[in-house]
Amino acid sequence: MLAQIIHYFQTDSGQYWQYVGQHILLSISTLAIAMVIALPLGYLGSRVKAVASFCTAFAQVLRIIPSLALLFLLIPFIGTGVVPALIALVVLALPPLMINTILGFNEVSPTYKEVGLALGMDRRQLRRQIEVPLAMPYILNGIKLALVEIIASATLATYIGAGGLGTLIFTGLGLYDMSYVVIGGVSVALLSLLSMLGFDFLIRKVQRNDQNKYSI
Repeated sequence: MLAQIIHYFQTDSGQYWQYVGQHILLSISTLAIAMVIALPLGYLGSRVKAVASFCTAFAQVLRIIPSLALLFLLIPFIGTGVVPALIALVVLALPPLMINTILGFNEVSPTYKEVGLALGMDRRQLRRQIEVPLAMPYILNGIKLALVEIIASATLATYIGAGGLGTLIFTGLGLYDMSYVVIGGVSVALLSLLSMLGFDFLIRKVQRNDQNKYSI
């Protein structure tokens, strides 16, 4: 198998990087769209209990829907390709983003808000200078969880013609060639691992900055 893997990279490395590029582009596009939707909803949910309840119920419902089932449910309505894959992946990415955003803003200590008000801050300044920085570790953790979910589920998007590293996996399964499966699977795992390590580093850096800046 090792010889087959080496041969693939020697002869089809251009194709491999094309699949990697498709996978990364689909993942980043999905994350960006999901953040535009989820972060404002999460902030609103930290202020309005009804919105928080909706976000929690939405997250619980999505946990019982398999990723592949969601992809197939969209085919009769919007066909195949990148667009249905984006929609399905955005839906899957919303729960961790919304829940962690709500949690982050709810975890901001009222003491910091009282200090900000005592210093003469208005609501916008309070949100920008105190609430958002202190909630950021939770928000980043939500982004990390969403991105890992997206990268893994984007593999299934190959079924509806969205491309990406899943093409290698399903090609290998179809041809009974495990070298393709290993190349695709390991590549997806590496992308997920790099994403987790990068966000873990960023979260620790933000937490240290918050401790230095907001220690009372």
